[in-house]
Amino acid sequence: MSTKDYLEKDYYKVLGVSKTASKDEIKSSYRKLARANHPDANTGDPEAENRFKEISEAYNVLSDDKRRKEYDDARSLFGGSYRPGGGTGPGGFDMSDLFGQGGGTAGGTGGERLSDLFGGLFGGRGRGGTATRSRRGADVETETTLTFREAAAGATRSFQLASEAPCPTCKGTGAKAGTAPRMCPKCAGTGHENTNLGGFSLSEPCSECKGRGLVVDDPCATCHGSGRGKSTRTIQTRIPAGVADGQRIRIKGKGAPGENGGPAGDLYVVVHVKEHPVFGRTGDNVTITVPITFPEAVLGADVRIPTLSGFPVTVKVPPGTQNGHKLRVRGKGATRKDGTAGDMIVTLEVSVPTNLNGDAREALEKFRAATSDHDPRDGLEARAKGA
Repeated sequence: MSTKDYLEKDYYKVLGVSKTASKDEIKSSYRKLARANHPDANTGDPEAENRFKEISEAYNVLSDDKRRKEYDDARSLFGGSYRPGGGTGPGGFDMSDLFGQGGGTAGGTGGERLSDLFGGLFGGRGRGGTATRSRRGADVETETTLTFREAAAGATRSFQLASEAPCPTCKGTGAKAGTAPRMCPKCAGTGHENTNLGGFSLSEPCSECKGRGLVVDDPCATCHGSGRGKSTRTIQTRIPAGVADGQRIRIKGKGAPGENGGPAGDLYVVVHVKEHPVFGRTGDNVTITVPITFPEAVLGADVRIPTLSGFPVTVKVPPGTQNGHKLRVRGKGATRKDGTAGDMIVTLEVSVPTNLNGDAREALEKFRAATSDHDPRDGLEARAKGA
């Protein structure tokens, strides 16, 4: 469960009672809901089991006068937010943990303490009481262009990335060789300045050290005291098969390096796919338009067509094929995420010759005479009037 989940639980709503409900009303509602959602009465229903746990958790807090008061005070302070599981016991509320004075951790992902989230607002220093908290590296975005075939089958690309990293001259201290930075006298090394706002203390980055907690008297000539430098590196990564034009691919942990032991950011690659003169794409299916002759359409034929793999296949054109008829060739499309392949959709296009020699024209005239009893437009006008 995330920290946000802890902060947004409404126990009154879980039990279906008002905020002014008496202890008897709370107990009555709890018994009714617990009976209806008990796991023994809902075998094989995980949702009922989860509801039962929420109901029990809500009752543990609201049935105890002390915990209920702490809960109500907390919700009033944070506009309706509460976090169970503090240092006062099951379902309890620990204000010292919230404001960064206790040693407990919240139930959020990775053990993230609420003091880490709210330390900047209330003047706390975060985990460990230090201003040099680790920081995740920035995300980096780049672009690449693939051919149509590469996009369908996947490809490996090399990227040269420039990002910030610890200065190679001073190793990130910001100080000239032989010297060292000193603790900032203004913020006493915290990196923050606190402004009293009555009931709260607002924390801002120190104006003297810019939030580092350290002051450099003799700065490094390379980074001018910042401790940061530019890093250029080349990485190779696989662009997955079936990627579409304009798709944004996330490559975890390949972005800018983190600070103070923090994790690296992510690399995002925007893919551009070149158009192909013959093939097209519809999802995982490859499309192709294949011209056929009039006799092939009328009499049927076996027609050889190209594929993305480079190995042609032969498809059977049925007799009496109409212009625009579609055929499906299984497994000749783009590669899917699961490794299987889509299909190739073949659209047949009857090619009408523009120049006929005498023999061809004579043959067509005989064909027209022989099929004069077939009128493809028979009834068209009547249907149009009826519409």
